[in-house]
Amino acid sequence: MPSLPTEAPRVDRTPPESRARRRLRACQECDWVVALPPLRGGEQADCPRCGHTLVKRHLRPAQRSMALALSALLALAMALSFPFISFSVGGVGNRIELSQTATTLIGFHQPVVAGAVILTIIVLPAVYLLGVIWLQLGLLRDDPLPASRAIARSLAQLNPWMMADVFIIGALVSLIKVAGMAQIELGVSFWAFCAFALLLLFTTQSIDADWMWFSLAGEPRAPEGTRTGETAAPQGLAGCGTCGLIGRLDERGRGRCRRCGDRLRARLPHSLQRTWALLAAATVMYIPANVYPIMTTTSLGHTSPSTIIGGVVELVQLGSWPVAAVIFIASVIVPVGKLVALAWLCLVVSRSSELNAAVRTRLYRLTEFIGRWSMIDIFVVAILVALIRAGSLMSITPGPAALAFGAVVVITMLAAMTFDPRLLWDAPLPRDDRRRTPEGTHPAPHVTRQDSQGNTG
Repeated sequence: MPSLPTEAPRVDRTPPESRARRRLRACQECDWVVALPPLRGGEQADCPRCGHTLVKRHLRPAQRSMALALSALLALAMALSFPFISFSVGGVGNRIELSQTATTLIGFHQPVVAGAVILTIIVLPAVYLLGVIWLQLGLLRDDPLPASRAIARSLAQLNPWMMADVFIIGALVSLIKVAGMAQIELGVSFWAFCAFALLLLFTTQSIDADWMWFSLAGEPRAPEGTRTGETAAPQGLAGCGTCGLIGRLDERGRGRCRRCGDRLRARLPHSLQRTWALLAAATVMYIPANVYPIMTTTSLGHTSPSTIIGGVVELVQLGSWPVAAVIFIASVIVPVGKLVALAWLCLVVSRSSELNAAVRTRLYRLTEFIGRWSMIDIFVVAILVALIRAGSLMSITPGPAALAFGAVVVITMLAAMTFDPRLLWDAPLPRDDRRRTPEGTHPAPHVTRQDSQGNTG
């Protein structure tokens, strides 16, 4: 089989599994260089050092992603075209559409919170789905459409900021909070948005990034002399965080990916300093987020401001223990836990530790995953403010803590993104972490097979 050129990448339609030469990857979480094994549909390869998923192979990835993305867009269009939720109390009621959960906040001088809501549940997901359709349409025609590489680069960056699934949980919490005080009716839009959130989740999971980039731009050979079973940085190499290709770095530890054009770094520049700065900012913002009311409820002319903790206490007093637990975990445990975990990870980077580096990496993954779920409280406020509009009989207005708490969520997410987990593996490791075999080689990537629901076995 003729080899691929090492210069300008070109499209190679040969399946990656059928090629004789090894395809090398540098793990984005521990920097270990490995050769990818042949993979069949439904299988994935994990880093043998830290367990990070390197590649997921899907059956018919273009057709699957296209079908899911089109279905999700159709569901979103339905969710925007029909009533979302309606309520009535004492003969007075209100009905809202999905977009009003954001636009109503503008009337209460909360444009930043309104922008965050509309971006995370409608705009960014729609842009993502349109990008997926554009990419897969070109790949199905064996002729990538213009700007395909730029769109492919942006997909992974949009993923953490799409929160339709979190919004659904916030909607359920909102319904439970007002169910005992008013009559609630779910509109067509509510069920359409539930379908949209589910289809969006399936779409993101259906993306086979390795196959996509291989189909878009082929795969140039790894730089000459690349050695597996070692970290990439000491070899003057780095793996691209966007397409996975290994590239050579200059003397300053910088480079440019030959396939997707993204920047290459041996380590994220000033990672610890930026993470510490963001953690300090989030800690400062967390104080007003808990001291000031997040919303104010007016019922029969009586006004009652409610803080985050106060809202949890009220739910407990009403007997809604499950909802109280969800709010407490999402609004208190998760933000505080994330601040503490990231601060601890920053500290252990510069110190020799007896803790296993793999354990620290798993802690980092957990903090990165759970951060977005703290937006539940913001979505609860957005829904209730738009829905409960019955004047002095019953109404809810947003409080100043909404902006502060939203800032905490965003800043902690950025802090997790600026932290480079590869630094955890640069520190001196315990003997148990030095997992080379006696011959000096490292085990091959672990291959697991997924069922149709995405479970591994």
